[in-house]
Amino acid sequence: MLPLLLLNPHSFLFSFSFPRRRRSTSPNSQPLKATLLTNSDSFQVGRPIATYGFMNDVGQGSVNIRLYEGRVSQGPLRGTPIIFKVYPGKRAAGVEADMMAANELNAHSFLQSSSEGGSQHILLLVGGFETITGEQWLAFRDYGKYSAADYAKRASERVSRDRALGEASSWNRFEQGQTLKRKQIFIVNLLVGVMRGLAYMHDQDRLHQSLGPFSVVLNTIAEREARYLIPRLRDLAFSVDVRYSEVEEDPQPLADGLWRRARAAGAFTRMEKRLFGIADDIYEAGLLFAYLAFVPFCEAGAMDSLSLQRLLENTFQLDLEATREYCLADDRLVNAVEFLDLGDGAGWELLQAMLNADFRKRPTAEAVLNHRFMTGELL
Repeated sequence: MLPLLLLNPHSFLFSFSFPRRRRSTSPNSQPLKATLLTNSDSFQVGRPIATYGFMNDVGQGSVNIRLYEGRVSQGPLRGTPIIFKVYPGKRAAGVEADMMAANELNAHSFLQSSSEGGSQHILLLVGGFETITGEQWLAFRDYGKYSAADYAKRASERVSRDRALGEASSWNRFEQGQTLKRKQIFIVNLLVGVMRGLAYMHDQDRLHQSLGPFSVVLNTIAEREARYLIPRLRDLAFSVDVRYSEVEEDPQPLADGLWRRARAAGAFTRMEKRLFGIADDIYEAGLLFAYLAFVPFCEAGAMDSLSLQRLLENTFQLDLEATREYCLADDRLVNAVEFLDLGDGAGWELLQAMLNADFRKRPTAEAVLNHRFMTGELL
């Protein structure tokens, strides 16, 4: 029988070692139980997929993450495809890597142990193990190797190709219109899945805090398959517990940047800090919304996430009406403008709300989902 991993969602910094049992020593909390595969012999490691770093408040971080294909090799889940996310040990990356791995493991285990049974829009943690060198291997169910960034890149490359071909790319105006409509439907479905995952996290008093195009896994990037699209959130290494009992005056190390921003915005009480944290996630979701509203409709290289963020925040100071006027004068951005113009500007309206400079005026994730731009009625 596989061992039962005992986790403490209140503990932020701890060294976890699969497959040994761990029990919280905190007198103020109860250990969270989650049945996970914790024996390295239960897994088969496949080929490497990618390596990437992370972004924090300062810039590029020093913890490099590796991804591998794999399978469960024993037990009732035998044959299940998985993706390994590998954090380097302390000797290679210091204590920060262990903090991130522990936080991600706790966040997923907490969310999967909810009485609601989890969410299909959050990546499923299967288990993991620690190597003798201190590396932390987290195993997630393989629901697809594409991210929202991969989709946007492919879509923009198609725009470049079609414009290079000119009229030869499609002689049928109706077909061109249908292609554009499929893209719009795909992106709205993608955004709906993201917001459902975020709404579930917020209902469980958890923040994502690292939401972006690379942190959304897609099971398909084919726009014709929009009805089968299931976006899933990943990368919860910076997730923050915002239950009132956990919003401490002395913040957890990886949440320090969040609470500094909260204080700068005038959020000082526990309730204000919690509300700021939720609104901060909504702001990140708004930037992701803007990215997906522009990049897939533009030629490759015409727009990227950093350029778009600077345009919104620095050039136009989050004034979306002024942003629209600017974009309207650029032929390369016309399809993006038309997308946000749907429903008499419903997209711009929602984007302005999510990126409101006053965090108190930003909508909740549920309110975003109920907005007319997201319900599908405009498509």
